[in-house]
Amino acid sequence: MEIAAAYILLLVLVMQYPLLESRIKKIQRRADRIEHKLDLILDHLDIEVVGPDLRRVTALLREGKKFEAIKAYRQLTDADLKEAKEAVERIDATRG
Repeated sequence: MEIAAAYILLLVLVMQYPLLESRIKKIQRRADRIEHKLDLILDHLDIEVVGPDLRRVTALLREGKKFEAIKAYRQLTDADLKEAKEAVERIDATRG
C-alpha cells in the first residue's frame, strides 16, 4: 500500500512539473523586464553602477589558487558555483 501511495505522489509531482516550469519562465520574463526598466532609469539618470572589486580574485588567480578565487568571487557577488566558476575562468583567460 505504501508503494502505491508513493507512486501516486510521484505521478502527481511529475504532472505538476510543466505548471511549475511555466510559472518559473513567467517569473523570469517579468524579472528580465524589471531589470531592463531599471537599466533604462539608471541610464536616464546618468547613474553608473560599479561592480564588485575583483582585485582579490585576480590576485588569487596570479597565485594559482583557482578554487580560492572562485570562492572569493562567490562571496563578493553572491553568484552560484557555476556562475562563479565561469566568471573566474573568463577572468583567468583575459589575464593572459
